Amino acid sequence: MAEETRDTETQDKDNLQARITQLEQGIASKDGELTAAKQLLSGAVAKYRAAVLASVPGMPEELVKGESIDEIDASLEQARGIVSKVRQQLEAEAEANKVPTGAPPRMPQDLSALSPAEKIAYALKKSLRM
Repeated sequence: MAEETRDTETQDKDNLQARITQLEQGIASKDGELTAAKQLLSGAVAKYRAAVLASVPGMPEELVKGESIDEIDASLEQARGIVSKVRQQLEAEAEANKVPTGAPPRMPQDLSALSPAEKIAYALKKSLRM
């Protein structure tokens, strides 16, 4: 009877060990599948980032980051805000430092401050020079 109990215990241990081995193999298989899925996801996210950057010309690549599509979208919105602010600042600075091209247009002399006699004298002087 004791030997029968020992055989049953040994058989139970063997069954448990076989089950543990089976479960460990299942875990290893699932780990491999998980690793492959992560690599596929990483590749898809990288392609999505490249497509996003291609669709927004002039966007600095350094500003668009993320490990998921949602992170890339959030990063893109933040980058758009930064780029917009920088553009506005550059445009304001360029407008403030704008220098007119060429010579200023010639303006006739303002005679509104002259008295009537001064206006007549000015006109006579001008007609004598011509």
